[in-house]
Amino acid sequence: MAHPSQLGFQDAASPVMEELLHFHDHALMIVFLISTLVLYIIVAMVTTKLTNKFILDSQEIEIIWTLLPAIILILIALPSLRILYLMDEINDPHLTIKAMGHQWYWSYEYTDYEDLGFDSYMVPTQDLTPGQFRLLETDHRMVIPVESPIRVLVSAEDVLHSWAVPSLGVKMDAVPGRLNQTAFITSRPGVFYGQCSEICGANHSFMPIVVEAVPLEHFENWSFIMLQDA
Repeated sequence: MAHPSQLGFQDAASPVMEELLHFHDHALMIVFLISTLVLYIIVAMVTTKLTNKFILDSQEIEIIWTLLPAIILILIALPSLRILYLMDEINDPHLTIKAMGHQWYWSYEYTDYEDLGFDSYMVPTQDLTPGQFRLLETDHRMVIPVESPIRVLVSAEDVLHSWAVPSLGVKMDAVPGRLNQTAFITSRPGVFYGQCSEICGANHSFMPIVVEAVPLEHFENWSFIMLQDA
């Protein structure tokens, strides 16, 4: 969960998000080293009184400032491509959920069950209970079993939406007439918040996403109760 004055990312709750955090730190260190080197060169050139008569013609330094950026780009590109392919991997999901975007709420359908689906609306501010978050709580959470591969099929009924949960490292566009898919594994139980991340109209900021990861036996009890109430 994000907090005021937070500078970094939310704590990772999935293996992919952990990889994204590591890559962020890796790239940030490279940027920091480059910035330090450039700043040092600028300060040295401005403050020194010495001159170099060969400064306008040096093949050695030209080779260095051609090869060094290429090596740095390779050091950034290789782990980036690895994570891109990891994010696209969907191996034998234990559960498939269809998330459908509407103006302005989400509906969820558990396709492995015959009749398990519901709409998820934001809880109005006046109806919040102590401990709940304004603009982030929903009347029905998307409940999933922890440490299980989950596939989410994302689409929309009217306009473009985007199903995004930062702590899980998931963001997938919901396009009318198109079925996109993404997958994730929650590494720990908890409640994870997200919001529609595509401007979709007047109430775009009022269609939150709440994913609750629970142990498998609790998920089975929840699904049994939901099927009874259906």
